[in-house]
Amino acid sequence: MEENATLDLILDALDEKKAVDVLTLDVSRQTQMMDYMVACTGTSNTHIRALADGVLETMKQQGIKGVRAEGYNDARWVLLDYGDVVLHIFSADDREFYRLEEFWRAAPVIEPVSEEASVPEEPSAVA
Repeated sequence: MEENATLDLILDALDEKKAVDVLTLDVSRQTQMMDYMVACTGTSNTHIRALADGVLETMKQQGIKGVRAEGYNDARWVLLDYGDVVLHIFSADDREFYRLEEFWRAAPVIEPVSEEASVPEEPSAVA
């Protein structure tokens, strides 16, 4: 997978705010509109807004602008469009109803990199 700083920032912000069932798809071969689609679930309207706010704040701190946002006030399905990465934050009911992942089912799933895998092991002490 090619590195994408925007994607990494979004995923980190979602992880920090405890997003549920985060799914990242590489849709670059299916569309020219974006490279990655991220979908996740919030546990309540308040949690959905907190997830969106966390991503928006993280991006603002990094100087990334130009986001298009939809659905924030209703907080059932919030869409944040960062150009090459589009984020969908759903309520559980809306995610099940719209089943957006099925539309992109041909796209490869990007597996999250666990922190444990990225941290090199310390050499064991020899007695």
